[in-house]
Amino acid sequence: MHVQKFTDAELWDAIKNNELKAFNILFDRYWSAIYKTAYNYNKDPEVCTEITHDIFLNIWNKRQSLEIHAIKAYLISSARYHVYKRERRVRAIDLKYVGNYIGVQENTTQNTAEEHFNYNELKTKINSYLEELPHRSKEIFLLSREEHLSNEEIADRLCISKRTVENQITNALKHLRISLKHFGIVMILFKL
Repeated sequence: MHVQKFTDAELWDAIKNNELKAFNILFDRYWSAIYKTAYNYNKDPEVCTEITHDIFLNIWNKRQSLEIHAIKAYLISSARYHVYKRERRVRAIDLKYVGNYIGVQENTTQNTAEEHFNYNELKTKINSYLEELPHRSKEIFLLSREEHLSNEEIADRLCISKRTVENQITNALKHLRISLKHFGIVMILFKL
């Protein structure tokens, strides 16, 4: 019997009965559609491939408990949901670590390996953007955010006015906000 002659409902019934061949047919039939849907929302091919495989793995692992009446609609919705969930998680991680890096207190105490990797990647990006700043602006920003000196302490140490310190920190934060905008990170307005 030709593969295309199986309806989605027949394939789903067979999958629920642990038939791997039916699952492979479903995979071949819808892999591309799921990938394209994910790619419409996230242009990273590696991420989209991972999401697509995760969806199929989830279907196989939960085949006994899932109630699916329209497979194609379920798969397309799953692709959109997985992209949204991933983006939300990445933004939360980015905001947490960017906030920590530039002075916002962290509320959680446990980090996963993926969060640690994302943090290191983000910190590397931030450091590269800081390198684009003039030397004095970078120095003032780091004294504020890494050594936790007040604006007055920085002014005293560098023999400059407190207003100059405030301006330099404002300029550094503005530069970081603009530079990190394409990462989907919404920077919080920080007190100077």
